[in-house]
Amino acid sequence: MSGEPPAAGAAEAEREAGALLSAAALASFRLNGRLLELAERLARPAGLTAAWWQVLGAVLREPASVAGIARAMGITRQSVQRIADLLVDKGLAEYRPNPAHSRAKLLAVTPEGLAAVRRIDPAHAESAARLAAEVGTERLRADVESLERLSAAVDALLARNGEGQPHPR
Repeated sequence: MSGEPPAAGAAEAEREAGALLSAAALASFRLNGRLLELAERLARPAGLTAAWWQVLGAVLREPASVAGIARAMGITRQSVQRIADLLVDKGLAEYRPNPAHSRAKLLAVTPEGLAAVRRIDPAHAESAARLAAEVGTERLRADVESLERLSAAVDALLARNGEGQPHPR
């Protein structure tokens, strides 16, 4: 027993939890910024932006609705809509009818969009290999799992706090 009254121990645990939340937020903001910078560098030679690449990447396997892409990416539907419209205007994507919902069309990658994404693949593979060599493949895998757990925990916290959906729409 530490000799501290129970209330003091609870207050210290609360302060530590607050500091850890702040540290996690700052680290994730820093990482997000660095990953976005890397994505911009990788996408630029292919004539894309990181945001365009992200949206195209969401529909490489199969077409998806703008709302579905936004949910999967954790960003607003309006942001995805703006990018999707630009991609369609540039011939990198197209809208297709959605059999499940007549008003919510599906976004699909075009051959031109797929070619642009494929031009990124070699530099992406090189960056991935260099990152894995720097951190170690097993450590990188564990870090990704930790980030996914933390993201799920924040989603659950938002849902419990009455925020409704954890991601903005």
